[in-house]
Amino acid sequence: MKIAILSRNSNLYSTRRLIEACKERGHEPEVVDPLKCTLVMEKNQPSIYYKNRHLDDIDAIIPRIGASVTFYGSAVVRQFEMMKVFTAVESQALIRSRDKLRSLQIMSRAGLGLPKTVFTNYASNPEEILHALGGAPVIIKLLEGTQGLGVVLAENKKAAISVIEAFNGLKARVIVQEFIKEAGGADIRAFVVDGQVVGAMKRQAKEGEFRSNLHRGGTSSVVKLKRAEKSAAINAAKKMGLGVAGVDMLQSSRGPLILEVNSSPGLEGIENATNLNIAGKIVEYLERNVREVKRIQKDKINA
Repeated sequence: MKIAILSRNSNLYSTRRLIEACKERGHEPEVVDPLKCTLVMEKNQPSIYYKNRHLDDIDAIIPRIGASVTFYGSAVVRQFEMMKVFTAVESQALIRSRDKLRSLQIMSRAGLGLPKTVFTNYASNPEEILHALGGAPVIIKLLEGTQGLGVVLAENKKAAISVIEAFNGLKARVIVQEFIKEAGGADIRAFVVDGQVVGAMKRQAKEGEFRSNLHRGGTSSVVKLKRAEKSAAINAAKKMGLGVAGVDMLQSSRGPLILEVNSSPGLEGIENATNLNIAGKIVEYLERNVREVKRIQKDKINA
């Protein structure tokens, strides 16, 4: 198969591993910068030009779209979809996952566990938010924040009100969540591919830090998921419509609580922690689905 990896940097660990996995399984990978793609739309003939050639020989794509380029990146994925090219992550699921508020609403409606969360339209009375959450401490998150940026732990009422008012003054939209003390500064990342958990790790924040992101000094270790945690991860990815997802959750006294469902989860942390070939699992997912698409197309021709 000819597989396009939509990435802006071929030297990133995740991109390199996907290239390796494609080659190991006998496929031809190509790294395509989505921002350098030109989309052409005409009646029944959508097409993509890249580096002065028509990308008409691609069998499948693996989107690695950064949060800062979601708009154009998702448009490129959608164009490939219009060209009947299979994608590991669908365009609408990508857009859905990047909207923190919408994601939480979807998971709430689906009956998945999540930290109690409050969102308002620049509330003039932050005390109402704290009352709804049962008081401080609380976690305050920018809706547009990624990788732990724009996330604040307000340990008392005064600090929480000050932070909320400051964000409101900047017209920065935030969500406010209850603080899950029993999680102990740790969370779980479950990597889901095609409806199955293919790897999981526990990330522990460094001392004095509540964010467990690995690039912020957190450490990771392999973890065996409980049945409820595995089920929550699979259901979260399914409800978000993601074939490939990194599901972040907290362990709490009332079961697993979903924090976020990532549509472009990094491979470095999970592969190093588990010693598993996660990139290979993603390529296997493409193989199964491209074979099925070709079988259906063949059946239609022979019908």
